[in-house]
Amino acid sequence: MIVLKRVLIVVGLLCFGLWLNNTSLLVTVSEDAGPKLLAHRGVHQIYAGSDRKNDTCRAENVLPITHDLIENTVPSMRAAFEAGAEVVELDVHLTTDGEFAVFHDWTLDCQTNGQGVTHKHSWEALSALDIGYGFTADGQNYPLRGKGHRMPTLTEVLEAELPGQFLINFKSNRAEEGLALAALLQNPSYRAKIWGIYGGRQPTRAALAELPGMLGYDKASVKACAKSYMLTGWSGYVGEACRDQIIVVPQNFAPLVWGWPHRFTQRMQQAGTTVILLGDYDGSGFSSGVEDTAAWARVPAQFDGYVWTNRIEVIGPIMQSAPQSR
Repeated sequence: MIVLKRVLIVVGLLCFGLWLNNTSLLVTVSEDAGPKLLAHRGVHQIYAGSDRKNDTCRAENVLPITHDLIENTVPSMRAAFEAGAEVVELDVHLTTDGEFAVFHDWTLDCQTNGQGVTHKHSWEALSALDIGYGFTADGQNYPLRGKGHRMPTLTEVLEAELPGQFLINFKSNRAEEGLALAALLQNPSYRAKIWGIYGGRQPTRAALAELPGMLGYDKASVKACAKSYMLTGWSGYVGEACRDQIIVVPQNFAPLVWGWPHRFTQRMQQAGTTVILLGDYDGSGFSSGVEDTAAWARVPAQFDGYVWTNRIEVIGPIMQSAPQSR
């Protein structure tokens, strides 16, 4: 009986120590701390379907079209910054003639009046396409066709004098794209506008190797960090796999993270890593963003990281009207 009591006391003390080392209740958070918004592809038409695959056509089933903005265009990015975004995510493809086309889809068939794999075209060919061609809410009306919507180059975006930074997503897994981006970002004014890089492992790592100090991530680096931190985070130790990068955390997994939220974000900041809070992960291989009032209510007060959203035009005003402690 005495032995059992001693065991229970030791277990209790260990549990208390574990809680004490990971609770955010004892963490001092700056009164000025609060989430920063990251707008996924700017202000854009919202896909209304449930099919979420790499080849899903997201233009043929969108919510009722109430504005003319199209993802990955300069007007959509400008609107996102005006709505409160500090960073806008955009997608790039290296064309056959060495330009970075800013466009989401791997192929042109869904959204445009073109066909084939995006990066297998020249910029001259891509620049002539109507990127509003495929958008429809009912399969019969295509209100964005013929409105002059065209995809920009990355250089155009970087020279557009937009009031924020960009997270670049490599859609391919070609290392040459990473090297080409690194070469482009030797221009100091361009590099200053890039907040981070992610996507295909080969181009992401090739670019990061050539751009000291640039942050980024890929699926492999996120998994490695998650595994490492799960094993050692209870102690407060942040392993090499989590240092000097970007880490993404889905909302429904966040409460399971050692030290969530403030102790965790402070540990990562001390390790040179930035945290992005995603929406719930549903097992599909894709993570959503924080899209509505209910999801926003689950963002910790004074969260010192970035919040990923597909609905910056919704979340921006919600954040601006929220209490100052948010």
